[in-house]
Amino acid sequence: MQRYLALDFIRGCAILGILLLNIVGFGLPAAAYLNPAWHNNLSTPDIWTWALLDAFAQLKFLTLFALLFGAGLQMQLPRGSRWLTARLSLLVLLGFIHGVFFWEGDILLDYGIIGLVVWRMLRDVPATRALFHTGVLLYLIGCAVLLVFGSISDPEPTRSWLPGASDLQYEQFWKLQGGWEAVQNRLDHLSSGLMALASQYGWQLAGLMMIGAALMRSGWWKGEYSPQHYRRTAAIMLGIGFTIAIPGVLAQWLLHWEFRWTAFYLQAPRDLASPFISLGYAALCLGFWTQISRWRISYMIQCVGRMALSNYLLQTVICTTLFYRFELFMHFDRLGLLMLVPAIWLVNILFSVIWLRFFPQGPCEWIWRFLTRLAAGKPSAQLPNR
Repeated sequence: MQRYLALDFIRGCAILGILLLNIVGFGLPAAAYLNPAWHNNLSTPDIWTWALLDAFAQLKFLTLFALLFGAGLQMQLPRGSRWLTARLSLLVLLGFIHGVFFWEGDILLDYGIIGLVVWRMLRDVPATRALFHTGVLLYLIGCAVLLVFGSISDPEPTRSWLPGASDLQYEQFWKLQGGWEAVQNRLDHLSSGLMALASQYGWQLAGLMMIGAALMRSGWWKGEYSPQHYRRTAAIMLGIGFTIAIPGVLAQWLLHWEFRWTAFYLQAPRDLASPFISLGYAALCLGFWTQISRWRISYMIQCVGRMALSNYLLQTVICTTLFYRFELFMHFDRLGLLMLVPAIWLVNILFSVIWLRFFPQGPCEWIWRFLTRLAAGKPSAQLPNR
């Protein structure tokens, strides 16, 4: 399979960018992920950190990763149904292990489950335009379902949105102590996540994967269009995206993160803006790839992208060790957590660059590929090295 260096770079940016938000999920209570007013001691730096991340990063890098995942499914189609089914089933298993025994913020399980549905749709929809339009429709259905949930929800904030002192103490207890108590809580979180996947988020995720696959079919991800096209696309996409996103961020701030509005209605501007902004980021990379590819940091980030799975799991190992084993959970505010991110990025980059000097792929990627080959019943001679 041919490697597209620009895609490796964009994937590396997505993996590194995801940590900007995930660090909050590791270092603060679950309620803090979307609600900066989860406690009453709100500082100005904390609010501005939340606002900037919400506008420029929240959901954007996850959206970008979902688009790239769909592009990857399109590239994997020639390997056949047994290969894809085995590969995605193993991802589901890995996501379950990661989500239950390591960190409740796992995304691998969701990607594997939706991927098992989407790859068949990619196979059965021959027209690129129809595939793209179907993806857009599915994504909009997911946005609409979120609004429906808002209209029928209780206006009073839930404990997961505005936890009390005992809730925070209990969450700190099971995260630091681990063991069966932590497993039970992560299983509860997994159950809630699967319900959300089936009712709302799954529509959006499937839509993004199909859009990403359609863009791969069209040659857009491969850089087959002119630099002017990508630069023009970036300007249009980012302009539209931030025009939608920034008023939503401002409205949450002015409403003091009121539960029904912030948890449901004002998620819609973020959800609608994210595909525009994510594709705008990608278009910027593709439009200026000739210049970007000359930077040494570009090669380093490409290495991170080639080892996306290994680096995603490495971030979990680092952060769970830092916050749960060293008991730094709830010791930092948003800005303090953000200042830790470059150090973890540096570990990701050094690990990737050094590892790929000696091996053709990351350790988790190799294991995933090896087990897929066994499950699919294909000898190694039938598969390319990359």
